Amino acid sequence: MDPGAPMEAGAAAGVPGGSASTTRELQQDWREQKQRDRPVRLLFQIPSAQILHSAAHRHVVYTVVVMRSGRFDSRQASVQRRYSDFRRLHQELRAELQEELEEAPLPPRLLTGNFSAAAIAARRLALQDYLAALFSARRVRRSPRFAAFFTEAEQRRAHGLLRSGRFRPAAEQLQAVLEVQEKLLPWQGAALTVPALCALAVCHRDLDEPERAFAAAQRALPAARRYGPRSHRAALLDALLDLGYRLGRPVAQLQDELTALRDAERGPVAPRSLKELVVQEFL
Repeated sequence: MDPGAPMEAGAAAGVPGGSASTTRELQQDWREQKQRDRPVRLLFQIPSAQILHSAAHRHVVYTVVVMRSGRFDSRQASVQRRYSDFRRLHQELRAELQEELEEAPLPPRLLTGNFSAAAIAARRLALQDYLAALFSARRVRRSPRFAAFFTEAEQRRAHGLLRSGRFRPAAEQLQAVLEVQEKLLPWQGAALTVPALCALAVCHRDLDEPERAFAAAQRALPAARRYGPRSHRAALLDALLDLGYRLGRPVAQLQDELTALRDAERGPVAPRSLKELVVQEFL
């Protein structure tokens, strides 16, 4: 062997089959990179439905499961919706984005036999396909109305619980809302989660859980800084200052930011606390 010739990777390491091992590693790296670069989509499933009875009538409730594709999301989030909720969504989207719905027709309303097992199964699959068709339309999946379909009812319920002082169940409901909203975030405005995070911070502060309250407010602040409204930004800073002092956290930068924000206000402004803002939302 020519002493000046370069040695192969396997020989240099003194390990037989080193080249094959390196090739396998490169192939694995390529597969992982390909997986990371794969476009993320939202997936919708309606695995079940149930008939609910009330004194006046009965109706079918569908369980809608939302998750992201690929390895990016191993947790599912679910909500329950009636056919009337789907119909309301369709009407709102049609008023806003008429042409976008041509490829996403709403399954028709059934006049008879809509409580039979076969009809419910067929409707369940049709609504699942309907959501997938909506998501495939770019302007629809970016519409706030599309996101609201999956979270607004639960967010109103959570705020109602908060206003009545039932902070624990409100916090649990808000956490469920956030799980869905975080799946929608890539296609929605970054401020989507701000109201729920603010309400969650209020709940944890009233439950005397300052660490959790601080974490929720801290998560909300970047989007509030960039997208507003200014009232939420100031209220979040004020809450973080109070919680930071209690927890012994460094708060000098937060104080400077709040001072600069209030100095920039024109005219006398009566600052409102985070809780005062939150209780006025989702009435």
